[in-house]
Amino acid sequence: MGSVTTPTPVEIEEPDVSEVVELENPWVTIVWNDPVNLMSYVAYVFRNYFGYTEAKATELMLAVHHEGKAIVSSGSREQMERHVQAMHEYGLWATLQRADE
Repeated sequence: MGSVTTPTPVEIEEPDVSEVVELENPWVTIVWNDPVNLMSYVAYVFRNYFGYTEAKATELMLAVHHEGKAIVSSGSREQMERHVQAMHEYGLWATLQRADE
């Protein structure tokens, strides 16, 4: 009988987590500050639509208010297009772009 050879284990390099995230979530939804909507309403939209906690919704709303914009979600282009459309339906100014721009 012939001898059986066992395969040699091959070490696989772990992917960089940031690269994986970019591949999985290449698009972002950005909500921009506007002179019309109340801060409490913007936080309400983030809680109601995205399901964010009160704390997370407030954090994002404050970023919109103080920095002029906030990234509120990331994912596929199709998902982000739906989110932007929903933000428009709530009366918020939102856009989408590639995550790396």
